Amino acid sequence: MADIRALSSEPFYVEVSAPLRISDRTIRSFVEQRQGWIHAQEQRLKTSLNNRGHGRPIGFEWTPERQAQAQAHIQAQLPDLLEKCQSIVRRSPSHITLRIMTSRWGSCTPETGRIRLNLQLGLMDERFLEYVLIHELTHLWERGHGSGFQSRMDSYLPQWRKLRRELNQQMIW
Repeated sequence: MADIRALSSEPFYVEVSAPLRISDRTIRSFVEQRQGWIHAQEQRLKTSLNNRGHGRPIGFEWTPERQAQAQAHIQAQLPDLLEKCQSIVRRSPSHITLRIMTSRWGSCTPETGRIRLNLQLGLMDERFLEYVLIHELTHLWERGHGSGFQSRMDSYLPQWRKLRRELNQQMIW
């Protein structure tokens, strides 16, 4: 994979990882087309850092109590939600782990069937947990986010792009 860093105002920068088959010109164009969004995210992060000293909302801390609350909320939803999502995607994970994640809402290892979910989802609207679960289960069919993945997501959860946009407007704590 090729790494290209597009510098923003210090100390922020955007790091792009892409397959080697993607030209540097295509990557630069991709980043340039998204400059408005990049700068808006930078401003959001700067505001948060100025208000709190790190990327979490003012007053938010991952206390043991809050972790337990988020975990309990996900675990209460998970049996029914997993059954629903598995019937839609027709794949089952071998294991689901909940963890505090700082840069992703979820991840999947297709070879082992393991799925990891961001604990923050337990403090959010259930529709986001459903979206992330379907997204990660879809990776048990399709690696990456190419046309096959997108086609499956369109059939499994037609409003997935809207949910992704809404979820990605949230700050990961």
